[in-house]
Amino acid sequence: MRIVVFAHSLVSCWNHGNAHFLRGITRELLARTHEVRVFEPVDGWSRVNLLADHGAAPFERFARDFPELRSTPYGPEFDLTEATHGADLVIAHEWTDPSLVAALGRQRKRGARFTLLFHDTHHRGVSDPAALDALDLTGFDGVLAFGASLAEVYRKRGWGARAFVWHEAADTRLFRPPANEGVRAGAVWIGNWGDGERTRELREFLLEPVARAGLLLDVHGVRYPEDALASLVRFSARYHGWLPNARAPEVFARHMATVHVPRRYYANALPGIPTIRVFEALACGIPLLSAPWQDSEELFRPGQDYLVAKDGDTMHHHLRALTHDPGLRASLAASGLETIRSRHTCAHRVSELLRIVAQLREPVAA
Repeated sequence: MRIVVFAHSLVSCWNHGNAHFLRGITRELLARTHEVRVFEPVDGWSRVNLLADHGAAPFERFARDFPELRSTPYGPEFDLTEATHGADLVIAHEWTDPSLVAALGRQRKRGARFTLLFHDTHHRGVSDPAALDALDLTGFDGVLAFGASLAEVYRKRGWGARAFVWHEAADTRLFRPPANEGVRAGAVWIGNWGDGERTRELREFLLEPVARAGLLLDVHGVRYPEDALASLVRFSARYHGWLPNARAPEVFARHMATVHVPRRYYANALPGIPTIRVFEALACGIPLLSAPWQDSEELFRPGQDYLVAKDGDTMHHHLRALTHDPGLRASLAASGLETIRSRHTCAHRVSELLRIVAQLREPVAA
């Protein structure tokens, strides 16, 4: 198939977790000999912020880390007709400009032969429904939602069976256990501070219990305001700033454990949706501890693939147990890795995508 993807960014993962998944999906599609063209706005916020913070070096590193991947930046003079010419499948991510989303829909309504899908990987469906109202999706064939609770939001908006659940997953070409197991020490948190959506939770389930357990804590991410940085200092956490996602496996490999602290919207309004870091961490074979999170879709095996802490005291207990029980660490790592490899790789998601496209192309019974 000839596939065209309109992404927020493929080359920049600055505060942009969807880039992780898109890279893995694109690599898998290419490995299956599909043709994939990715377009991203030249002035997208992730790309612009990465360039402002780090210059051209991350873009050069991306080319070295992912030599098979290409992305075409576009601006105001973008020729949409040329970009979609001959396409069999077009996917637009939810950060795509509403005017471009509407233009794609008009192409489809005028008879374009491609299947047109909208890909939603954010909580705006419940946190900012007006943002969805501003999108003209009338020409789209279906929606790919990264969790059942989000798909239900679209079904209530009239999409019915055309709202598909398409979870994120790990790119296991990149995310895998280290070839040679070395010394592991302390805990690591790879995540962005964001807009105060989990400030209290990060203190309760990450900063305080790690410090109480007497463990070193390394923190990677962006958008940490001054008060957040002050909190890290207060709890003796070491802040390293932005981490290129391709470097995450080697960082995981140096640490005894990592922690999942879901944003409030995913813990409450959109249950059942983990961040992509859960898939990636388990794929790397690092023991994972999680703040309260309802795995309503039974993606994993809580208590077996990872440990859940109901409060900070429980998280402290889990950290102490991991510190003194190498058997527990090995069991969690092996179990989580087994679940990823059997159900949650980008190869699984590409197969799901192709089935969805085939289903949408089936002739409607008279």
